Amino acid sequence: MLSDEQIRRYGEDGYVIPDFQLCAETVADIRAAHDRLLAKHPQFADYCPALLAYDTSFLNIARMPALLDMVEQLIGPDFALWNSSFFAKPAHRGSKTPWHQDGEYWPIRPLATCSVWIAVDAATPANGCLRVIPGSHRQRRLGKHDYNGADGLSLPLEIRADEYDEHTARDIVLDVGQVSLHDIYLIHGSEPNLSKQARRGMTLRYMPTSSVYRRELADARRGGPLAMSERTLYLMRGEDQSGQNDFRMRC
Repeated sequence: MLSDEQIRRYGEDGYVIPDFQLCAETVADIRAAHDRLLAKHPQFADYCPALLAYDTSFLNIARMPALLDMVEQLIGPDFALWNSSFFAKPAHRGSKTPWHQDGEYWPIRPLATCSVWIAVDAATPANGCLRVIPGSHRQRRLGKHDYNGADGLSLPLEIRADEYDEHTARDIVLDVGQVSLHDIYLIHGSEPNLSKQARRGMTLRYMPTSSVYRRELADARRGGPLAMSERTLYLMRGEDQSGQNDFRMRC
């Protein structure tokens, strides 16, 4: 469980690193599942935006009581998992993630999500750990983002430089199995991996069910399992407070 001080820091900074670590066996299970995914779909060597569309075994991690307890402390007792993704930065070639806010991409209204980031490998500045702008979530608004089609980027939208002060950035350094949790409005990104060590990270996206996953707002240009309009919502705890979320199995 998060302490009162950690909950306060999440509200103040927009992220928290709890006193929690997955056991070696669980990390090994995640790595094995990721290896199976890549054996079938090598195109996801750097990034898979929709793990559950290809392997629902990742739900075993998403349903871990310890993770759900911490998420509940931050967003309340009624929440759903709407996505899980995998950011893998292979040694010497891992892509860069430009500064952005997650909410710029997601069809959730009102915008609300707590993201759990799991370090499948140790995450350090040398291999491109997550970087955040503390407190950038407090205004509860999305800054202006522009399209950036440069090679070597894991995501195409980049928040404008006048929306944040990079000098305030903090590195989220994690050991294997550690996690961080961050808010949907937090400005964050990461540098490429130029080291000899891989940097794999798995994310879990939980939204309070007072929000609605608006499929009609999803990007209609992409179809099939990767389409945001086709994500399956999994009720994790409580009930659907909005009464409007679609929990039917998809893909």
